[in-house]
Amino acid sequence: MPFLKRRRFVSVIGRRSQVPDGVWLKCPGCGRSVTRVEVDSNCNVCPHCSYHYLVSASRRIELMVDSGSFEERHTGIESTDPLSFVVEEVDYSYPKKFERTQKKSGMHEAIITGVAKIEEAPVSLAVMDFNFMGGSMGSVVGEKICRAADDAVRDRIPFVTFAASGGARMEEGILSLMQMAKTSDAVRALNEAGVPYISVLTHPTTGGVFASFSSLGDVILAEPGAHIGFAGPRLIEGALRVKLPEGFQKAEYQFDNGYVDQIVGRPQLRAMLAKLIRYLAPQKAAAT
Repeated sequence: MPFLKRRRFVSVIGRRSQVPDGVWLKCPGCGRSVTRVEVDSNCNVCPHCSYHYLVSASRRIELMVDSGSFEERHTGIESTDPLSFVVEEVDYSYPKKFERTQKKSGMHEAIITGVAKIEEAPVSLAVMDFNFMGGSMGSVVGEKICRAADDAVRDRIPFVTFAASGGARMEEGILSLMQMAKTSDAVRALNEAGVPYISVLTHPTTGGVFASFSSLGDVILAEPGAHIGFAGPRLIEGALRVKLPEGFQKAEYQFDNGYVDQIVGRPQLRAMLAKLIRYLAPQKAAAT
């Protein structure tokens, strides 16, 4: 009998699990097991500790705008290889990396732009995706942000951006750094036209994106726990030989120091945007 029990035990533990892969997730925030369905139904946020998972640009658009209202624009802009960027030692070239990233992500670039409605209010939208080369800002990303801002000025609708980036795209050198000034000038045009600009900072927002358009919003919102800053904490500590405070460059630290206007959890973000848009939306010019 003991032998039979042992055989039964072995047969049970050796049987392949009937739970499909990917059903359960271990939350990086609290370490608890949670089902993917729970996370997805809560806007990709852990229901236990409110850890905000990274989401793609397409998923963010799905969560933030009215169903079926998004119309993508500026899709015909192509990236080039202005520096013929190659690292022979590791067999790396910009065009090859770019092509692989496009195939893997299903995206054309690190940003999606277009027009949509949020609770029936029209907006011009620019949404970055960290999964595409770290959300780096090159010439195409900068150009699309500027064109989306131009749409907002022309149609007199609010401009909303979602930043998620490691900074400027090194493979485009000085041309990528020029996008900082270029996108900042687009925000100037919004200000002069009296068109409101709402900037949403998600994890992470760093480097040249932090130091340009994303920090110039009339209203700056941030998701909880997002890393927001220019240089990384380790670089700052090494260069200045100082010990930085705990939580330095987190959204909560930036809020406490007046850089962020409000920290808003992703499940509440759509309603907050709608409220701000209704309050800030510019008046249409009177017909003559």
